[in-house]
Parts: sequence; structure tokens; C-alpha cells
Amino acid sequence: MKAKLHAAAGGAALLTVSCFWISTVAAELAGNAEIIATVKATILAGMVVLIPAMIIAGASGFSLGKGWRSPVVQIKKRRMRIVAGNGLLVLLPSAYVLAGWAGEGRFDAAFIIVQTLELAAGAVNIALLSLNMRDGLGLRRKPARAMRAG
Repeated sequence: MKAKLHAAAGGAALLTVSCFWISTVAAELAGNAEIIATVKATILAGMVVLIPAMIIAGASGFSLGKGWRSPVVQIKKRRMRIVAGNGLLVLLPSAYVLAGWAGEGRFDAAFIIVQTLELAAGAVNIALLSLNMRDGLGLRRKPARAMRAG
């Protein structure tokens, strides 16, 4: 049950971050200030989905990995530290600032800089969460293979 909860929360987190990233790029390509402001406000509101998903994924992953000496589990833990740091130090503050600025119609150089930083941190998190999902699925399959071989 814990593994299913972890997988669901991790999948929800990855999907949410990916949707935020794609929506931001699409809005920027559209170049419409109203669309950009709506996307930024929606991303900020979407934190009510992302933050609990990340907390559940992190807590359940920590619990599942407790006592495991697998290098894969250690790598997943290291990646999650980066994901959490990016989220708390870059993505959440950026979402808040950008939503405010976009709501005010402020699309100046500072907006572009913060937006670029947010997209870069988001891309890193998407990559790291994807790698963790891949490795998690691999860990899930390993016991089944070992059981068949034995």
C-alpha cells in the first residue's frame, strides 16, 4: 500500500510540475499578457496539489527506503534533496512573485529573469523526478526477477 501511495504521489508531482512548465512555455510563446497572467495565477493556485504530493512522495519514499543500502535508493534520496531545494528556494518563491507581477501587468526584465530561472529549475526538477520514477520502477521489478530466478 505504501509503495502505491508513493508511486501515485510521485506521479502526481511529476505531472503537476510538467504541466506547470508546459503551460508557462505555451503562454510565453502565445505572447498574450492575459494568458500569461492566468497561467501564473493558476500555477500559484496549483501549489495546493503539488506541495502535498511532494510531501507524500518524500515521506513515503523515505519510509520505503529506510534500511535499504542500495546505491539506487541513495541516488534517489540525493535527487530528492535537489528537487526539494529547487522547490522551496526557487520554484515556490518564483511562482508567488511571477503571479503577482503578471497580475499587475509587469512583464519587465526582472520578470524575464525570474521566469527564466523558474523554467530552468522546473526543467531540472522534471528531469530528476523522471529519473527517480524510472529508478523506482526498476526497484519494484528487481524483487520479482530475483524471485523468478530463485
